[in-house]
Amino acid sequence: MSQAVKLDVNPRKIAGRKVKQLRRQGIIPANIFGKSVKSLAIELPLKSFQTAFKTAGETNIIELQVAKETKTRPVLVHDIHYHPVTDQILHVDFHQVDLTQKVTVAVPIEVIGESPAVVQGGVLVQLLNELQVEALPRDLPDKFVIDASKLAAIGDGVTIKDLAVSDKVKFLAEKLDELVVKIEPPTKEEVEVKPAEAVIPAEGEAAKPEAKKEETPAEKPQPKAGQPMAEKK
Repeated sequence: MSQAVKLDVNPRKIAGRKVKQLRRQGIIPANIFGKSVKSLAIELPLKSFQTAFKTAGETNIIELQVAKETKTRPVLVHDIHYHPVTDQILHVDFHQVDLTQKVTVAVPIEVIGESPAVVQGGVLVQLLNELQVEALPRDLPDKFVIDASKLAAIGDGVTIKDLAVSDKVKFLAEKLDELVVKIEPPTKEEVEVKPAEAVIPAEGEAAKPEAKKEETPAEKPQPKAGQPMAEKK
């Protein structure tokens, strides 16, 4: 766990659609919520938040210093709302925590290194991108790191229980033998079916015409019973 990051914020009076005014000034609206904590609307500089979030992520404590308050508030970044087109940060939710009470957080999984099995044609498949864990706020891991260089053969994999973790952290997965990453055999390439090539005659040799189907002469209609046959002219 990294050292707690401090962030200065101000109470926010502007709400609703008017918060667009704040964003134009480089300020983002945010909320603080938590168990036994009265929700508080705040605002803070976008650049300050981006710097803090780059260090803390979603698993490290950020100490929010709200203007005119004597004590800082220990929080975790709970949710960030982005613009669907520009990816601009629109709003942030901070979860204020009690440092003596355990919390549940999704910890990201990162795969590093190159697998020898992949070099030989295997395919590395990452089945889980994060894991739910329970721990005291200051005991939360930054992330889980898997070294793919240890996966040497097709069929090798890493399960949840294989991940290095402190005794202070509890996995909340139902099955600890669930695979996180695995090496699968290479997929079979689809064979491209090419159309039959036309036969090109040798130089000086005429192309053989296609054989014509013999036309069967149409059968003459037979007179019905009781009718005289047509006379030849």
